[in-house]
This record gives sequence, C-alpha cells and structure tokens, in this order.
Amino acid sequence: MRIHTTQQGDTLWALSQRYQIPLESIFSANGLQANSPLVIGQAVIIPGPPGDAIHKVAAGESLWSIGQKYGLTIKELQQANQLHNPALIQIGQELLIPSRSKPVIEVNAYIEKFGETGQAIADEVGPLLTYLSPFSSRIKENGSFTELDDQAVISSAYTFRTAPMMVITNFDNGKFNSQTAHIILNNNELQQQLIPQIIAVMKDSGYEALNVDFEYILPQDREAYNYFLEKLADELHKHQFLLSTAIAPKLSTDQQGTLYEAHDYAAHGKIVDFVIIMTYEWGWSGGPPRAVAPINEVAKVLNYALGEIPANKIMMGMPLYGYDWTLPYVQGGKWAQAISPQEAVKRAAEYHAEINYDTRSQAPYYHYYDRQGIEHVVWFEDARSVQAKFDLVKSFQLRGISYWVLGLPFQQNWYALEENFTVKKL
Repeated sequence: MRIHTTQQGDTLWALSQRYQIPLESIFSANGLQANSPLVIGQAVIIPGPPGDAIHKVAAGESLWSIGQKYGLTIKELQQANQLHNPALIQIGQELLIPSRSKPVIEVNAYIEKFGETGQAIADEVGPLLTYLSPFSSRIKENGSFTELDDQAVISSAYTFRTAPMMVITNFDNGKFNSQTAHIILNNNELQQQLIPQIIAVMKDSGYEALNVDFEYILPQDREAYNYFLEKLADELHKHQFLLSTAIAPKLSTDQQGTLYEAHDYAAHGKIVDFVIIMTYEWGWSGGPPRAVAPINEVAKVLNYALGEIPANKIMMGMPLYGYDWTLPYVQGGKWAQAISPQEAVKRAAEYHAEINYDTRSQAPYYHYYDRQGIEHVVWFEDARSVQAKFDLVKSFQLRGISYWVLGLPFQQNWYALEENFTVKKL
C-alpha cells in the first residue's frame, strides 16, 4: 500500500485514475463513501495489488523506479524475474511483483460494549485479533469481583479463533482505587478466595487468558503486587491459561508517581507471559492538547522496557481515538471530547480546516473555529501515524500490539495492520 497526502484539487476519482486503482478499493481501505469529502492534508491509503502481481513496464521506467513503487529492492525484483542484467528491461515487458512475507505478531483489543452492540463491533475486526479483552471485571475489597454480560462478545471471539482475555481491575466509581488494590495485595486470605473465583469464571465463560490492569497502586505495595502476580501465574499455568499485565509507560526504574512506582518492569518480565505497555494518553482529555501517542515518547518507553523485559513479551499499546480540545486550554476546565479518527476528518471537512502533520510526534492535527466562534484543536491518528507505530513494532521485534478501545471507526488502521503483519491465532 501507499499513503497519499491530499492536496488542493484532489478528488477520490482523480486518485483512482492517478494510481490506477478502483474507487471501491480506495473506499474500502479508508472507510470512505462516494460522497466523502477530501480535506487538504488528509492521509488516504492507496491499496496495492493483492499477493504476487504483474507489472507491465511503461516508457521511462527502470527497475529502480518500479521497485520504489512497490517497496522492493532491485535485487528482489531481479531474483523474482531471473533477470541477468537489471538494466535491460523493455517497454511492455511483464514483471512479477512478489508479495513480501509479513512479520507474525499478536494483537489484542479491549472492548467496553457488550450484548448485540459489542458482538457487532467484535465481528468487524475478529479476523485481525489474537485476543479480545472485555473491560473489565472490577475487584472488590471483600475479595469478590463484578462479572460482565460478556457471552456475546466471547461467542464472537470464538467465531474468529480469537482468544477471550478476562480483565480484572481495581477500577471503582470512575477511577482506579489505590485502597482496593492495597487491601487485596496485602491479605492472603482474600487472595486465596479471589484466585479460585477468577479461574472458575474463566473456565465457565471460555476465557483463555487473564489481563491484570491494576493502576495507581501505592508505591509501598510494589513487592506485594509482584508476589500476587507470582501466585496468579502459578495457578493459571496449572490450567494452561496465559497471564498478562497492563503497565504504565515508564522511562526509568525509579520514575516517581503513583501511576509508575509499583509497576516493576523487570519483575513483570519474569513472572507473566506478556505485558501490555499503555503507550498512549500523553495527550488526554483533562490535559493540555498534544498527540495522544507521540512516536518520540513511545520510542523512549520501549527503549527502557527492552532493557527490562524480553521483546517477545512486550505488546505496544495503540489508541483508536483522538481528542478535540477547546482553546484556550485551562487546567481544570472543560475536558476534551474523545472522537474517532474518521470523525476527526469529517469535522475538519465540516469546518474547512486543513490537516497538518507533526513530524516529531508523527501525528496529524488541525485547528478550527466552531459556529460559536470558539477555537478548537484536534489531535488524532491516521494512516501515517499508525504506519510509524507499526514500523516501531517491526524494528524492535515486539510480540505485538494492544488497542484501546474498540467501538470508534478507524478503517485505515485495520487495513494497514493487515498490510503490515500476519496476525497470530492461538
């Protein structure tokens, strides 16, 4: 595939003609329709040929220029076509364009919607998931936990050979509760009650893995958390269940802050089967405007993580959303609205905004004024930003990717994911 950044005068029809791609293919890859407007600066995926393809040499083309078009080297084209002299190609000659082998990764996605709605969402992306994680079963201070109406989404997961992953959290009344985690982590009797309950629900519901997402744990509970995970791993592995954790995006072992201190990267790397690093929310709804997952910050976290955790145990977090902030930003003021990447482009078209791309964070953004004359800034994800993140996964040879959260339309991501990787099924 290629990514085209639209310019003044571009139309979907013109792009179809320019790249000799059917309009329907462009619609499908980008989640567009015939009447979808284009915005200056918008990223549009131009699909490539499926599998091995044939290219007819045109006037002025060389093996180098053809390789550039398909992302192949001269040597790869030469070998695929048994060319002894790569300079001797002729107009009209048909060349085999070999499909590239793709890295195999695991892909997780969290889902917060259930019943028929959740099932429909899960059905859309099921072929591209290794795990589907209903969010979340919430631990209580008495050692019990809330159960979810999760059977519809679990059924969807099995339809597509996706492993359902149970998620337990210390989330309570809209926030992560440090005290709930403290009580559970320091009481062996409650743990002896909790762990068998978890295993029983996993068996009854059809879960294959467990994800522990305990956040804002008190710093003094760091070792207690590690010990709890060790006990969980021992019991889960007896039943062939996998164990994972969601961990904060740290830059150093001794990073200060309740979000970070009790998440022991080295210990998790030894104890659990894999970790999900929550590499998003630099730009968050209550904070100042910036990219949600700036690539420069994500890379810093991964560089630190790789010194503590094996690459084949690391899943990099990716957001499926953006935020629309009103300006000027005032701390404690109105929170930004979460929007889908497709809604972000639609909003830019509605308010005649031009989309910019920040090369440092590898993320698109734009400013606009609403009908009340209030200025806004929108940071979101597009084909370029997800491709930059996919390249990071490849370069670090990570286990895979974990998405937060399903339910916001972002067709470009799923098309690009399939173009870049083969998704492992358990």
